[in-house]
Amino acid sequence: MRSRHRSYGNTAVAALLIALSTRVATAQTPPATPPVTAGWQDGFFIQSANGDYRLNLGMVAQGDGRFSLDDPTPITNTFTVRKLRPTFTGRLGRFFDFKVMPDFGNGTAVVADLYLDVRFSQAFRVRTGKDKTPVGYELLMGDGFLFFPERAQATNLVPNRDNGVQVQGDFGGGKLFYSGGVFNGIPDGTSSTTEVDTNNGKDLAARVAWQPFRSATAPGVMNGFGLHLGGSTGMQEGALPSFRTSVGQVYFSYDRAAAAAGRRNRVSPAVFYYYKRFGGFAEFMQSGQRVARDVIARDVTNRGWEMTGSYVLTGEAASDRNVRPRESFDPTQGHWGALQVLGRYTELYADQEIFNAGLAAAGASRNARSFTAAANWYPNTAVKYYFTFERTMFDAFAGGADRGSENVILLRAQIGF
Repeated sequence: MRSRHRSYGNTAVAALLIALSTRVATAQTPPATPPVTAGWQDGFFIQSANGDYRLNLGMVAQGDGRFSLDDPTPITNTFTVRKLRPTFTGRLGRFFDFKVMPDFGNGTAVVADLYLDVRFSQAFRVRTGKDKTPVGYELLMGDGFLFFPERAQATNLVPNRDNGVQVQGDFGGGKLFYSGGVFNGIPDGTSSTTEVDTNNGKDLAARVAWQPFRSATAPGVMNGFGLHLGGSTGMQEGALPSFRTSVGQVYFSYDRAAAAAGRRNRVSPAVFYYYKRFGGFAEFMQSGQRVARDVIARDVTNRGWEMTGSYVLTGEAASDRNVRPRESFDPTQGHWGALQVLGRYTELYADQEIFNAGLAAAGASRNARSFTAAANWYPNTAVKYYFTFERTMFDAFAGGADRGSENVILLRAQIGF
């Protein structure tokens, strides 16, 4: 009996010693560093444990088909790679964000976006590099989120991507957003491709977007009712724009001897509304520029507008960031994704004074009016198919001849994340 008690006592002492040694070892061993995380969040990502360093990998890849219904055809019927844009975004330390996006579409290689942000607060951050100029509402939509394969005729009057420095921020949980800065300055409807300015003139550009009834949604998504106002001003010399249709037919250009020669002012107010299945917007654009050829100089003003509407037949919510299908495509389960129908009307008017003063190229049309009808299919959040018909009508040539209407079918298969 005594030996049995001694055995129990030895066992208890041994257990106590093991427990104490385990506690000591645990106290001396530093806690394991949480691992680096990686996964999918509307794109592939990898980030440090505390989130201060992060890399996102995205992609916009678009394969198009463009086919004329006219005889003779004003364009070449073709299949093409419209855009091929691997996108790298991320964070370098807690307060620095970046984006690098080349584009290999259309058989060329260019830098589409390249910028670095420093975030002082949600209401104030500074962006340096190449990005979209903050003027036009539709122009500022992401290329993978467009309602139609190409932007409206009126968007020919606002600048696209340019090099510069801007500040931006938002207040009230995203209800008020602003951005503004100084940029090299580019002709209407174009993007900077040389990355080096060709003159000393610079543009000041800014915009504000107000959504007074904005509800809690994903960051940056424009839902509910909102107003947008953008504009730019600057002294510019040199190149002038030309205007073309969605499939590339040039219908207006300036005389080769004409050039920008002074102040250029742009303004673009817009209203937008996204509620349940419906989404749409309307926008006006105006661009005024002093143009000179030899001893002739005129201040001319070109104007355009557009109205776009959409409705999601399958019941998902509309937004300016594509439709997110309730059920991804899976025919074995009877799931087909989301289906959206759309319509758009747009007009662009070149100033009559351009023709009166002989500043237009031979064969230029003063006005283009386009109607577009489309259906978009979203099998899942990363894949989108466009099926589009567009009819564009023109005024007569400057020389008096008629330009026939353009009737085209545009098809697109898109990967976007």
